[in-house]
Formats: sequence, C-alpha cells, structure tokens
Amino acid sequence: MHDTASETRAPAAEQAGNGTQHARRFGLPTATALVMGNIIGGGIFLLPSSVAPFGTLSLLAFVVLTVGAITLALVFGRLAQRNPRTGGPYVYAREAFGDFAGFLSAWSYWVMTWVSNAALAVAAVGYIDVIFPGHLSKWTHLAVALAALWLPALANLAGTRWVGAVQIVSTVLKFLPLLFVAVVGLFFFDPHNLGPFDPSGGNVLGGLSAAAALLLYSYVGVESAAMSGGEVRDPERNVGRASVLGTIGAALVYLLGTVSVFGTVPHRDLVKSSAPFSDAVNNMFGGQWGGTLIAVSAVISIIGALNGWTLMSAQAPFAAAQDGLFPAAFTRKQRGVPTFGVLVGVVLASLLTIVNYTTGATGVFNILVLITTFSATVPYLLAAAAQLYWLVSGRGHQVRAGRFARDLALALGAFGFSMWLVAGAGYAAVYQGTLFLFAGVLVYVFMKGRRVSAEQA
Repeated sequence: MHDTASETRAPAAEQAGNGTQHARRFGLPTATALVMGNIIGGGIFLLPSSVAPFGTLSLLAFVVLTVGAITLALVFGRLAQRNPRTGGPYVYAREAFGDFAGFLSAWSYWVMTWVSNAALAVAAVGYIDVIFPGHLSKWTHLAVALAALWLPALANLAGTRWVGAVQIVSTVLKFLPLLFVAVVGLFFFDPHNLGPFDPSGGNVLGGLSAAAALLLYSYVGVESAAMSGGEVRDPERNVGRASVLGTIGAALVYLLGTVSVFGTVPHRDLVKSSAPFSDAVNNMFGGQWGGTLIAVSAVISIIGALNGWTLMSAQAPFAAAQDGLFPAAFTRKQRGVPTFGVLVGVVLASLLTIVNYTTGATGVFNILVLITTFSATVPYLLAAAAQLYWLVSGRGHQVRAGRFARDLALALGAFGFSMWLVAGAGYAAVYQGTLFLFAGVLVYVFMKGRRVSAEQA
C-alpha cells in the first residue's frame, strides 16, 4: 500500500480542467442542499407503505440507520480534511491503497450514477400519470423520461451556480410539502391507526433487519458533498458539516413523515397503499386532491435528485481522469462543471431509458438497477477502509492525541454500516454487481497500460 496520489493533491483552490483556478461556488447551504436533495429522491413517497408490514418496529430501524449514516458522513468529513479534492471516495481510496482501488471506487460509483438516473427518470413518469390522468402513450412516457434527464443536465452544463440554485430551490420545494404532512399530520395522529410493534410475533431482531434492508438505500447520497469537494468553499470544514446536516435533515423528513402517515392512515390500509402520503393528506382534509399535491412534490423531488446526481455522474470520472485512470476527455470543465462527464452520463442514461421503453426489456433494466444497489456500497467500503488505514498506520496528520479513539470508532462504525448496505442489497444484487465491477478491470488495464507506455516513451 502506498501513497500514489499524494503528489496530485489539489490546493485549496482546485485547478479547473483547463489549468486555471476557479472560485469555489458551493457554500455550506448549497452543499447541504446537495446532500439532502440527493438522499431524498422519489422513494420517500412509498416508504411508509413499504415498511408498514414490519409494524412500528420499522421506526426503530430508521433511527439505527440514521446513526450509521451520520457516522459515515462524519468519516467523509474527516477524509475531506485530509484531501478536499473533487472525487471524494475515489480520492480517498486511491491515496490510501493505490490506483487499482481508486479505479474500482470511481468505476463503481460512475456506473451507479447514470443507471440510477435512468431509474429515477422512469419513476418520474409514474407521478406524471397521476398529475395528468389518462392513457398516455408509450412515446409520451419516453418523452417525459428523457425531459426529466436532460433538463437537469442543461442546468449542470450552465455551471455550478445554476446547479446550486436549482438544488436549493428544488430541495425547499420538496421539503415544504413533506414537512407539512409530517408536522400537520401529528395533529391528526390517531394511535389506533398504528399497527402492531412487531407483526412477526416476537422475532424483533429479524423484523428490524428486514425493515432495515428496505430502508438502507434511503441514505445513499451522503457522500455528495465529499464528491464535489473541489467546488465547496472551505471544504476542510464544510464537507463534513454539509454531510452531517444534509443527512440529519433527510432523516427528519423520513422519520417525521413516516410517523405522521402511520398515525393518519389505518395500518390495514397502509399495507396495501400505493400512495401513502396522498392517502394521509386525503384522510386529514378529505377529498382526493392530496394525490395530485403529492405527485407534484414527487416530480420536484426527483428532478432535484437528478440535478444533483447528474453532477455526481461527472465528478468521479473527472477525478479519475486527472490521474490517468479514465479517458482524458473527462477532465474537460467549464464554469466549474465537468461538461464531458455530464454529457456522457446523460447520454448513457437516455440510451438505457430508450431501451427500456422501446424494447420492453424490463429484465435487463431491472438487472442494471440491481447492479446500482451494490455499486453504491463499493466506494463507501473503500473510503471507510481508507480512514481505518490512515488511523492504524498513524500517517494521517489529523490523527492526534485525544482524537484517535473517537475517529477509530467512527471509522469502524462507517465500515460496519457499509457492510450492512452490502448485506441489504441481497444476493442477486451482489452477484450481478460483482460481475459488472470486474468487467471494469478491462478499462483499468487499458488506461493503466496507456499511461505506463506514455511514461516510458
């Protein structure tokens, strides 16, 4: 193990792709909105009914997972103090373990972003059907899905100022209705609507693990500030703060929203509900307008998530390309955004979406979505392992008397949380994801071989 990346560490004002310095454009509020917006996608609107079969025990699972996610966020903050470059988990893995580990982190994260973006776009179409009821054609669905991909991409191509503006606005717009349901729902809370604490009949640990498996990926996105470290002002302080604040903000929305829905929708109805937040609003105020309101919120939520994840899809290959592990074209940057990476990511997501709608190849699409669930965990595991490496080897300049035990406990907790994510992904996801991860080795061999050949020339 060696420090192969120490010579590439960027100064406080990171070099842009064209060799000129640029001002960091993400302050703490924007970085926090990026984390929170990426964590909260469209899945939150189905979460209460997804975990309802496990009873109110699932609320305890939320609390346990939140602690794990905050632990991981704190570790990202510690690692950003050591190296605040754009690329986050990739940078940490490469600096600790060398090129190959760094490449695996970047490859895995990159694949996860553009495949999951396609899945988010398809999810947006379902909510559009609620807003505009009727029998929309397959081609209309495809057009809506592509628009959901390209509008955030255009915001990214306009520069980090636009990315930040869209992220803050979309986060506020989706946070307010969710918070409204969460807070107002407490006034309509009826304990009789709650189901049993543990419907399994005494197997609390089993129920807790089963509920957690459904909820684990609700916190993917905690790394977003670290991934964009090169664009964050004062990243040594703000990456960690934004990661923790964004995670806590998302957790509050998740937990309060789920509690309110549990208390306003009878358990027997909630288990079968396909729109739990809409049912909660309808039960509170009567009528059927809640469905449209929540559908609009869901679309805004997904567009905000796509805005942030489109940027993430370009950051990992940008950092790897700077080190010669991805094609050099990924280093092209304008107005603080890796434009080539944005374009490649949105084109790949668009092609996958087109295949999904035109061929009906849902089997292939579902396999790729499974791959993303495993791919998200690889950078987390390597980043937590990198922090453990710096602590155990005593080479991190942040490791000081009085902090070692605390940082070691955090790193072990983050590693354990990441392993829990792997277990929660399921056998199929791990199997498919591992095959796809190893397929990336061919890309590494090609890029590494070209770099060595150029150095010897």
